[in-house]
Amino acid sequence: MADEEKPRTQRFGWLAKIAPGVRRLVTRRETPDNLWVKCPDTGEMIYRPDLEAALWVTPAGRHMPIDPAQRLAATFDGGRFRSISLPRTPDDPLGFEFGKPYRSSLAAARKATGRTDAMSAGFGEIGGVSAVVLVQDFAFMGASLGVAAGEAFVTAVEEAVKRKAPLVVFAASGGARMQEGPLSLMQMARTTVAIQRLRRAHLPYVVVLTDPTYGGVTASFAMLGDVQLSEPGARIGFAGRRVIEDTIRETLPPGFQTAEFQVEKGMVDQVVARKDLPAILGSILRTLMLGRSRLAVA
Repeated sequence: MADEEKPRTQRFGWLAKIAPGVRRLVTRRETPDNLWVKCPDTGEMIYRPDLEAALWVTPAGRHMPIDPAQRLAATFDGGRFRSISLPRTPDDPLGFEFGKPYRSSLAAARKATGRTDAMSAGFGEIGGVSAVVLVQDFAFMGASLGVAAGEAFVTAVEEAVKRKAPLVVFAASGGARMQEGPLSLMQMARTTVAIQRLRRAHLPYVVVLTDPTYGGVTASFAMLGDVQLSEPGARIGFAGRRVIEDTIRETLPPGFQTAEFQVEKGMVDQVVARKDLPAILGSILRTLMLGRSRLAVA
């Protein structure tokens, strides 16, 4: 058997007995499976550390999903913030089962993300202005709107009012959580009512729409901001393109429902690249909080 075909233990066994550290030096290190990420637009393989340094924006300009911890760190000044504890709600209030039990879906999502549900919140400064930030995680069951997400939203509003600080929401969702039926739909009304508390307290409410934002989230809190921003290329709408085309039996125009399309139609105020969001948000919050910037409670 040729030397290159021999098992490593056989090839280096005699040498390892003389110098035990040799095997460690010679053995090839395994490359981590996730060291390279494929660009969904070009197919190019991107070195993961480079992609992370670019806040998960590819060289082609695609704004890829980013987890809540990264989003919060990238948004607050110096990456410094305090996590806001969100209430735990009952699992599977309706005992839903279709295909597989709802509890199984929740357990799988929690194991995959390390979070109890789709919302995360933090308090810190953006451009020197104290603010509460709420982030939806699409990786958790499509960031579907259920009781837990509704409670998280209301909690974030209460924190903003208590601290006399603006609320910034990064929206991303596929819609309502079907496993919670009417309880899910009720969260559209609850979040809308909660926003009125911010209005009465004269506190800014800014929404950043990320890819994708659909369904009941779009039909409620995601479209009620004082200012509506979006990341480039984000898909924003109520029903998806295919559903609409099947319903009206017509072909929709190119770029339909993208952030850029929504700016043209007046649904979004400005499209902002991820790297520029902290500066733009800081400018907006400073303007909207003129005369109130010192009121935030630490």
